[in-house]
Amino acid sequence: MGIKQCLPPINKRINAIHNMLSTQYRLRLEAICDKIVKGESVELSDMIWAEKLSKANRSAATILRQARRKAENPDMKDGDMDDFLNQLDIGGIGHEAKGVSRFDTVDEIVDWFRQDKPEDWRQHD
Repeated sequence: MGIKQCLPPINKRINAIHNMLSTQYRLRLEAICDKIVKGESVELSDMIWAEKLSKANRSAATILRQARRKAENPDMKDGDMDDFLNQLDIGGIGHEAKGVSRFDTVDEIVDWFRQDKPEDWRQHD
């Protein structure tokens, strides 16, 4: 088997390189995210740096979103459904979460997806 057969296509290797964070950047971002989760104050320059990094790097954006979700849901425990969804990077933050931080019962989930519409809901005014 030749060397070309062992390596992934060049475009996949380039994408992997672009998504990687240097150790220094990752550690700095993790320190900022730890402060966010704990509800501690974060310097404006650090938040600006983290936001810019998250716009340029998908991995950084995921780490920052996950930290914000943990901060919004302090009751999140390792292994529960909220933690599972957060690890999958599913769910919104703030206004994106549509005001629901979690579901306590199955009925709340059903109510969330049920759309009670009037009979003439297709009619435009």
